[in-house]
Amino acid sequence: MEEKKVQSKVTMIIVCWFLGGLGIHRLMMGYSNWWLMLITLGGCGIWTIIDLIQIITGKMGMADGRPLEG
Repeated sequence: MEEKKVQSKVTMIIVCWFLGGLGIHRLMMGYSNWWLMLITLGGCGIWTIIDLIQIITGKMGMADGRPLEG
């Protein structure tokens, strides 16, 4: 599996806010389950809000365990 570049925390907050229902932030962070958010529209918005809070608080990082930059 190809190692993804570590993403900026601010970028991921913005992407999650605007495109979270499509799972684009998870795709950019290397998660393989991003398509579940796409077909459920972010769990009707619930998963998107949870992911946004986790990104802001630093509890959600890259899929391989690396923290987000910044």
